[in-house]
Amino acid sequence: MEKSNLKPNEVLQKYWGYSSFRFPQQDIIESILAGKDTLALLPTGGGKSICFQIPALILEGTCLVISPLISLMKDQVQNLRKRNIKASAIVSGMRENEIETVLENCKAGKIKILYVSPERLQSEIFKERLLHVKISFIAVDEAHCISQWGYDFRPPYLKIADFRTLYHNLPVMALTATATPEVVIDIQEKLQFKKPNVFSKSFSRSNLAYQVYFEENKWKKLIDVLNENQGSGIVYTRSRKLTEEIAKYLNKAEIAADYYHAGLSAQDRDIKQKNWVIGTTRIICATNAFGMGIDKPDVRLVIHMNIPDNLESYFQEAGRGGRDEKFAKAITLFENADISILQDRANQAFPPKAFIKSVYTALGNYFQLPNGSGKEASFEFDIEAFSKRYNFKMVEAYNALKILEKDEYIALTDFLDFKSRLNILVPYRDFYELQLKNKKMEFFLKTLLRNYPGLFDQFVKINENKLAKTLGSTTKNVEEMLHYLHKTKVVDYAKASNKPQIIYTRERIAIENVTISKANYETRKEVHLKRVEAMVNFLTNNKVCRSRQLLAYFGEKNDEDCKVCDVCLKKYSKHHRKSDLVAFTEKIRINTQKPIHIQELGINFKEFSDEFFLENINNLINNGILLYDNHQKITWHG
Repeated sequence: MEKSNLKPNEVLQKYWGYSSFRFPQQDIIESILAGKDTLALLPTGGGKSICFQIPALILEGTCLVISPLISLMKDQVQNLRKRNIKASAIVSGMRENEIETVLENCKAGKIKILYVSPERLQSEIFKERLLHVKISFIAVDEAHCISQWGYDFRPPYLKIADFRTLYHNLPVMALTATATPEVVIDIQEKLQFKKPNVFSKSFSRSNLAYQVYFEENKWKKLIDVLNENQGSGIVYTRSRKLTEEIAKYLNKAEIAADYYHAGLSAQDRDIKQKNWVIGTTRIICATNAFGMGIDKPDVRLVIHMNIPDNLESYFQEAGRGGRDEKFAKAITLFENADISILQDRANQAFPPKAFIKSVYTALGNYFQLPNGSGKEASFEFDIEAFSKRYNFKMVEAYNALKILEKDEYIALTDFLDFKSRLNILVPYRDFYELQLKNKKMEFFLKTLLRNYPGLFDQFVKINENKLAKTLGSTTKNVEEMLHYLHKTKVVDYAKASNKPQIIYTRERIAIENVTISKANYETRKEVHLKRVEAMVNFLTNNKVCRSRQLLAYFGEKNDEDCKVCDVCLKKYSKHHRKSDLVAFTEKIRINTQKPIHIQELGINFKEFSDEFFLENINNLINNGILLYDNHQKITWHG
């Protein structure tokens, strides 16, 4: 492996502005730089991305990153480009000449990090093209997807090992935030590690309080929680409708809230996300994918209004709180009906095999694909319209598609969230002559060139609404003009889309030849039900510290209680109220010589329950011993 003279610390300082690594980032980086297969097991917020991004900048060639989520790829590419790091992604929905441009830039050494989906590795044409690109190493993000024991198994991940052989067994770095001990072993076996090599950081999050409350009136409890705890937060729900209803409910209670889900336009999602990141919106109510790839370290509250499907999902979502390493809470509110719903959903995830086959047939008819055709074809897919046409329940149809995906008949992407893109196809001279010949179009074409440089070289993101305002026209007129130029092959115009896609990973076959494997049906159903059982046990076990329960699930032993979860607060409350208040007050005095935020102060007093800490802090404030300012900072007054 060829590499530059740059040192990891120098790259970290130059591009990220940090002077040192978190444990065990540097060891992971040094391992891949030495050409060793490497598994990085770091919890959410542990800084996984830097582990492959820094060696990618040091080594010669392009780092190939395999990631299952298009939205996450796009967020990471955008964040890297903001740091002046040359990165790109090849995703479903891109035009052939867009893909060609990206690969040509890789060949020319203009792209250091290239993101692709695992499905892309199934394309023989793509693999052949990529052989002309110098690859430094392969990074496999969300590596638990390669394991059939993992909670989100993706069959195309199994092709990565075969892909490695094309590059004479280039080193591979696998990364995940959620893996049980058997999944850790399975990842290394499936990726054909030359020898076991795991770097892990404890799953313990000492600054994060996991709290679970059985509540008959969850909505009222939600208001109480938000009024008792300050700071930014996420409220997770299962449905789009609920995100909107809860946001409306919170705003009525004078809590600044908004909602976010994939059914919104790209522009609305961008605005809502930005307002939450900068703090204009305090609480964002969202479905569970929200938060991936978003750089907001100061989330103080993560609240689940519905139960996640498994502890892996719960741990990832809860872990979006307190990434700045300051105190945060992950609160789950549930009632008996929620457990029944979770168990019902687990059974619905595996509809009858006859139904799955009928969905496969309907899908082929929907896209008008004859048997024996369609391999590698991709289609925009509206599951609501599809389900309505064939009288399917949408949830059952979606679950059937996911099983068909596991058996590699199709691939179902997440929401693409593509902005409109434009590329001028004709030479500059022809484009200039078109302006001279068509005076009505001259102003439009000149405005395009002024506002979007680079149109002759590559696809450039455009905004039809802004373009219409600049032209003093309407968005409809602009779109009609662009469609006309596209039709006459002057430009290649790809209109914005946020719909997911169905990709046929093999040609359509007759229904009598469709088989659903035991491994992807009976075996995975059994594993899925065990995960649901583990989730229910976590919620209902109010005898063992929540943090210890989570650590045990992920194969980590810890005999120390966290002292901040709901179980510990009950367990230690009586003991604390008998504590020596003189010692408590002395510790407060030492820690408040300079103004300190009350939540930051609380981290140093984890041996005391929240109730004891707040009660005695209030007593000291009321007696004038502590000063409490408008910024929630406390100072010793004596």
